[in-house]
Amino acid sequence: MTKGSASAVDKALDLLEAIARSTTPMKLSELAEEVGMLRPTAHRVLGELANRGWVFRYDGRYLPGPAALQVSHEAAAHSLAALCDPTMRVLSESTDMMVNLQVLESGGTRIIAALRPERLKMITRMLGDLLPPHRFAGPLALVAALEDNTRAPYLAMVEKSGYPLEGPTGFLADIAETQKTGFAVVHKRSQDIIGSVSRAVSSRKGAPLCALTVIGFDTDFDAKTTRMVEEHLLRATDEVQQLLTDHTSGKRPSDTGE
Repeated sequence: MTKGSASAVDKALDLLEAIARSTTPMKLSELAEEVGMLRPTAHRVLGELANRGWVFRYDGRYLPGPAALQVSHEAAAHSLAALCDPTMRVLSESTDMMVNLQVLESGGTRIIAALRPERLKMITRMLGDLLPPHRFAGPLALVAALEDNTRAPYLAMVEKSGYPLEGPTGFLADIAETQKTGFAVVHKRSQDIIGSVSRAVSSRKGAPLCALTVIGFDTDFDAKTTRMVEEHLLRATDEVQQLLTDHTSGKRPSDTGE
């Protein structure tokens, strides 16, 4: 490796490390100052990293990109939570319900962000909790979006729990209904008073990336309100999918400033 290429690698790693360890997304000027780099140099290196999917720029700030998300769970949580926060706020305000963001893990789904209106303060946010596939709408939405071969371990998990797989009220019927409608709907399964509706966000190739879930009192979810929630949820997940698609397309940022 030449001296020049080694220097370029050092600069790229310095910026990636600064982005990964930051608790809040940083601007170009903040990153340049953090790593002791000239702003034009930092901007050029960040542009190359964005082109390769290692970082993305959102609202003037830099976050770990999809390539980084594949190698760092912690970065994935911070990045997705920051990216989805504006959409989640609009969704929570428009429905007056709690909204959470979940990602799929080998043992279920993890809640990595949650927003809760005052009227639902008695419902725990469960932030950071790992949820089993069969008791909540978020895991159901994500598992339903998987290919058959990758879904198998989650079905085994459900079967081991004692929850039925077969039959009209079994988990496989839940999956079929979710695939048919595009929404996972769960009533009174985790708690008698809780209802929830969830929708997965998938990549261009169809793999589930995350899920947005709307949670409220089960009495909130009459037919009319459920349709309203699904409409808002569809817009929200489409927005998140577009943001993620834009940042995984390999396009360079069109602007050159902060």
